Amino acid sequence: MPVAVPRPAAPTPTGIAAISHDLRKLAQHFRTDKWGTHRYAQHYQRHLEHLKNESFNLLEIGIGGYSRAGQGGASLRMWKHFFPKAQIFGMDIQDKSFVDEERITTFIGDQSDPGSLVGVASKIGTLDVIIDDGSHLSPHILTTFKTLFPLLKDGGIYAVEDTQTSYWPEWQGSEDRDDPKTSMSMLKRLADGLNYEEFVDEDYEPSYTDLNIVGMHFYHNLVIIEKGKNAEGTNKKRVLKKRYSEESTKS
Repeated sequence: MPVAVPRPAAPTPTGIAAISHDLRKLAQHFRTDKWGTHRYAQHYQRHLEHLKNESFNLLEIGIGGYSRAGQGGASLRMWKHFFPKAQIFGMDIQDKSFVDEERITTFIGDQSDPGSLVGVASKIGTLDVIIDDGSHLSPHILTTFKTLFPLLKDGGIYAVEDTQTSYWPEWQGSEDRDDPKTSMSMLKRLADGLNYEEFVDEDYEPSYTDLNIVGMHFYHNLVIIEKGKNAEGTNKKRVLKKRYSEESTKS
């Protein structure tokens, strides 16, 4: 009987390859505030890990470094090493083209301008993941979401970072937590829309977001939204028999 020859052991990864499975370690390595100043990396790992070895497009709005020459791009590099087959895109109001390299492409764009947002999206093509880490001003967050969410692929992920500014008047937020003009108020309305089929207002017309959001995850200063067809149905007419029998009698 021939003697089985053992296969050589796979080489142990070193350097960045050794931490490429762990977003927290990558965030620390590239010095992005997604871990340290904030605690976002653990949540992104949970919600994006299913894309780890997929080919897809990720757009992050806000590249970092503000107007300082040669500053920014840390999180784009983090995404590149976590997703080895993905195309990573960044958009910033400043020219960050020095960040460009294999699988990282940057665009100049203004997130307060729908035309600018659509222009960048058209250059990318399919949008699978969108991360708003831009100005953090509520009006810009609302404009960006209204413009780009309809362009996000079904099954895609949309994230809004640094939602604490929603509560800060100095950042165009509001002390009034119910102020409809803030980013958190918009996001809380979207959460209501998950359950639009349960509304008893029979004249209610579901919005685009009602029909196309299937999950929302709220964390400290971070909200992650899952896109998909939201039409599971409801048992309200069976449970609320009295209400609906009275309404049918009235009609």
